Amino acid sequence: VNGDLRQILVEPYYSLLDTLRDELHLTGTKKGCDEGDCGACTVILNGKPVTACLVLAHSAHDAQVTTVEGLAARDVLHPVQQAFAEHGGLQCGFCTPGLIMSAVGLLESNSSPSAEEVKYAIGGNLCRCTGYSKVVESILASVEAMGGQKEQG
Repeated sequence: VNGDLRQILVEPYYSLLDTLRDELHLTGTKKGCDEGDCGACTVILNGKPVTACLVLAHSAHDAQVTTVEGLAARDVLHPVQQAFAEHGGLQCGFCTPGLIMSAVGLLESNSSPSAEEVKYAIGGNLCRCTGYSKVVESILASVEAMGGQKEQG
């Protein structure tokens, strides 16, 4: 988890979300609907964004899990985190970790996404505070910082 080998004993029915929050105290991953509908619990599992509430903890055995806490390097925010702060992608903050993790998942597989591709990638993340325009703007602003090129036009 976040680059550290973690070994814990959990019940067979325990979700990855509950394990991260309750056992590892990584509370940046939010528990929203607990049904996979809101995206607040999105983490990166073996390079792909997943809703942690729908993944059994045992499924993450020998897997690489990255949470929002694992993105920053020491005191330096990840480019997506920094862009959210600079471009107003934050509102109340509850959905922010999931949106950031969905964006990171997209940018790791597509370094130069279009606005439409960004919208599609965050389509499973619900936010009640915003119209998503600042979220999309923040994600697109992080593209250059991650080595990609912004879409022209």
